[in-house]
Formats: sequence, structure tokens, C-alpha cells
Amino acid sequence: MLQFAIRRLAMLIPVFLAVSLVIFMIIHLVPGDPLEHLIQVGSSPEQRARMIARYGLDQPLLVQYGRWLAKLVTGDLGDAIVMRQPVARLIAENMPHSLALGGAALIFSTTVGIVTGVLAASFRDSLFDRAVMGFILLGSTLPSFWLALLMILMFAVQFEWFPVSGARSWDALVLPALTIGIGGTALIARVTRAAMIEIAGRDFVRVLQAKGLPFWRIQLRHVLQQAMLPVMTILGLRIGWILGGAVTVEYVFARPGLGSLLITALGQRDYPLVQGCLLMLAIAVMLGTLLGDLAQAALDPRLREAMGAR
Repeated sequence: MLQFAIRRLAMLIPVFLAVSLVIFMIIHLVPGDPLEHLIQVGSSPEQRARMIARYGLDQPLLVQYGRWLAKLVTGDLGDAIVMRQPVARLIAENMPHSLALGGAALIFSTTVGIVTGVLAASFRDSLFDRAVMGFILLGSTLPSFWLALLMILMFAVQFEWFPVSGARSWDALVLPALTIGIGGTALIARVTRAAMIEIAGRDFVRVLQAKGLPFWRIQLRHVLQQAMLPVMTILGLRIGWILGGAVTVEYVFARPGLGSLLITALGQRDYPLVQGCLLMLAIAVMLGTLLGDLAQAALDPRLREAMGAR
């Protein structure tokens, strides 16, 4: 298992380098000047040139990327041009809010999604199953920003059950977590249902039924265990997707976090801060994929053997 984990971790290194290059190039090719918020009206061309040289924006892009990557290896993400603070400090201050929101949304979507998928597969083609499939279709198509506004209108404004915005108390986490979690619930429920229906048709299930084992014991102890393999893959990807999806949700609910910080940095054309935020989101996706692969390998030794044979 340790060898498998080391191999999978090593495979992320070239992916990380490729992602960092793409992020750097895209940010610097976007129209806009990050210094327009710093240079005063009427400044001379010499003052502007000194400011550009101060932040290294007069160098070729590949040279700027090389310097940024060299600092990145040491944990230095540079300094925000507009906020004039270390990018690592700004991200560290906002990351706990995003992790709390993402963790709550992941727990909700995982628990409700698996339970719903198990019940839908157990009562296949019933009225409950059709209702679940309708919910899955609806949850997969609703835009998160529209759902966030609907949540605010109903539960914050109309019923006054939860705060409209902010992150001052635990109840301010409920509506954003539900907004993000509903889409994940639909996806996990669909994958769980499909996997359980496919596994329920295998020969070993018929053997267990012939032995007279109770229906729910077969479903929960044997079928669900096998169905968790594809579900683990989805859960690993959801870690990165949740942090990425929280960008608009945090902004709608006026919550501090990586998403709000990213939107602010984009509006200010703050290259180092945008790069740092996008890089953290990319790392979250890669780590989520790694955790999903490790969970799959722990459940299915054949994956470890296949990886070790390469």
C-alpha cells in the first residue's frame, strides 16, 4: 500500500508543473493591468516603469514563471500587488472558512447521497425510485448561484431561520453547505444506485440469496461494499469540485474564503494573488484524486497489484 501511495504521489509532480504553467500563462495573457490600482493619476512614465520593474513585470513571461516557480518550491507565493501582503498569509487566513464550508457540504452530500442511492437501488422501478431519479436530474441541473439566491430568499428572508450572509456563527454555514451539497448529493446518489444495481445482478449475490440471507444484510454488507469503489472515486473528485464550486457560493453569501478572495483578486487584476488562489484549488483537486485512488486501493487489492506491476 505504501509503494502504491508513493507511486501515485510521484505521478502528481508533472501534473502539478503543467497546471502551474497553464495558470501562470492564462493569468498573464488576460487583458488588464494590475498596476492601475496603484499608480496615481498623472504619474510620469518613469514612475510607471519603476513600478513595473519592482514587480518584475518587465521580464519575459518564461523568466517570470521561472522565478515564481523557484519561490513556489520554498513555499513563497509572492506578495499581493494591491493588498500588499504575502499571498500565503492571505490564503492561510481565508482557507479555514473554505475548508469548513467544503467539509460540511461533503459530509452532507456523502451521507444523504449514499443513503438515497441505496434506497433507490433497493426499491428499483418503484415510485420512490422514480422520485429519486427526478431529484437527481433536478439537482444536477440547478446552477449553484441561483440555488443560493433561492435559499437566501426562502430561509433567510422569508422564514428568518438563518443569517443572510457572513460567517459569524455556525448557523451561517447551513445555507451555503446545503447549496453546494445538493448537487453532490444527486451525483453520489446516481453513482451509488447504478453501482448497486449492477452488482446486484452478479452471481455471488444469487448465491447469497440462495443461502437464505436477509435482503438488507445482502444489500448493506455485500452489495454496498462492492459499490463503494466507484463512489470513492467520485468522493475524491468532489473534494476539489466543492472548493471550486464554493467560489460563487461564498460570494453570494458574502462569506470570507478562498472563493471570495479569488473574485476580489480577479477584479483587481492582482496576478500573484489570483495565481495563488487558483493553484490552491488545483492542488485540492489533485489531492482529492489521490485520496480517492488510495481509498479504492484499500478496498480493492487488485488496483495495488496492477500498479505495482507497472
